[in-house]
Amino acid sequence: MECPSSWLHYSFLHGFSWFYNFFFLFLIILIFLTFFILRLTKPRIWCNCEICKTYIESRWTNQFSNLCDWYTHLLKNSPTRTIHIHVLNNTITANPDNVEYMLKTRFDNFPKGKPFSAILGDFLGRGIFNVDGDSWRFQRKMASLELGRVSIRAYSFEIVNQEINRRLLPLLQSVSYGNDVVDFQDVFRRFSFDSICRFSFGLDPKCLELQLPLSKFAVSFDLASKLSAERAMIASPIVWKIKRLLNIGSEKKLHQSIRIVHLLARELITQRRKHGFSDQKDLLSRFMSCDIDDETYLRDIVISFLLAGRDTVASALTSFFWLVARHPDAEATILREADKVLGTNQGIKNYEQIRELNYLNAFVYESMRLYPPIQFDSKFCLDDDILPDGSFVKRGTRVTYHPYAMGRMEEIWGSDCLDFKPERWLREGVFFHENPFKFPVFQAGVRVCLGKEMALVEIKCVAISLLRRFRVELAHTENTPRFSPGLTATFRDGLRVRVRARSVNSSELTN
Repeated sequence: MECPSSWLHYSFLHGFSWFYNFFFLFLIILIFLTFFILRLTKPRIWCNCEICKTYIESRWTNQFSNLCDWYTHLLKNSPTRTIHIHVLNNTITANPDNVEYMLKTRFDNFPKGKPFSAILGDFLGRGIFNVDGDSWRFQRKMASLELGRVSIRAYSFEIVNQEINRRLLPLLQSVSYGNDVVDFQDVFRRFSFDSICRFSFGLDPKCLELQLPLSKFAVSFDLASKLSAERAMIASPIVWKIKRLLNIGSEKKLHQSIRIVHLLARELITQRRKHGFSDQKDLLSRFMSCDIDDETYLRDIVISFLLAGRDTVASALTSFFWLVARHPDAEATILREADKVLGTNQGIKNYEQIRELNYLNAFVYESMRLYPPIQFDSKFCLDDDILPDGSFVKRGTRVTYHPYAMGRMEEIWGSDCLDFKPERWLREGVFFHENPFKFPVFQAGVRVCLGKEMALVEIKCVAISLLRRFRVELAHTENTPRFSPGLTATFRDGLRVRVRARSVNSSELTN
């Protein structure tokens, strides 16, 4: 009779052998799959040219704090203002003629493309910012009709002012009495997230309450956005695709965060259908009124607007106040103009008043020229093409235009292009728009941003409301912001400031 210990020993060896064989077989399949995909996609994962070696080895960090500044350096030194990163199969340009060609002249040959859709597909699904063709046209037409209505612009204006008066101002007032340091970037992200959630979903996450609570939805949304963006930084997509297949590392975290965002969005849609939506003003309800029955499609559409409306506004406000703190003369000009247009101790009452704030508008645009919320944007070439500067673009190449670099080109903005100068946007004191292909911060051509006007109104309402009540002092002075990688420009260490109340009491300013 076999003793129990011998039986256990045999069982252990048998089990270990089975596990070893299974693991070995899995490894062989994985290597074969990787080889097959590499042969199929034919990515160029190594290149001996100086630019590619500098990128792969991150040697650009020896001279530049930000990747966008290295790209700017390369583009400035290119005669055509166009470069090619072989290992990324990416043509990058800061040439306005090329931008117009991509976004207008040959728009159909430069779609978002399947590689981009794959990167954001898990997060944004079939939302407007992740699709091309008929699906994009349908969503854009629907969104254009809704966002163009006077009623929804009034609703957006109402939400923004409520968030300013009920949450943002009381929070800043509470930290203005001592020597407290507050992270303005975090504050603006919370403010814009509350605002866009109310506008998009009719949901109030209450991120900007005085206690600055952490919202599970907001944290998951942040993580999903960050990890999705990191996919685009990898030289070969095979890396993140294998990690996703195995559900390990960053891809596991991405899956978990997206699951939370999608579950909450689906629950909101279900509740809206259950309780009715015809009398609701938010974007979700308006889209549901358009007879869209596919709940996943609805979820993707609204999450896309949520992403666009939160991060870009927060980024623009962060850069705006960083520049305000460094340019007190420009700040004083904004305040004098506000007193003249709005009246002393009076807040913004309507859209018309905002249009009359010419210098404020110029300041906002100059801020975004130097620090655009979206530093670059990519398309994919459908068929072989030649850009206006003579650059040949092979089918399947990623083609990127770079607003951050374009804001630093002398031939576009003059010899003082590195200087912060709001006056460049004024003609006899009146604001004027530049050629959008020189300033593609809101894209241009067919895909121009539909939420542009509402975003600008939100930025200017916050700017005026804060500047007339508080002085902002930088806790740390840095000549150049350091950015984190992501879909939008984010200050790596936040924007740490001290807030000082002005002599005029906030209760004396009426909206």
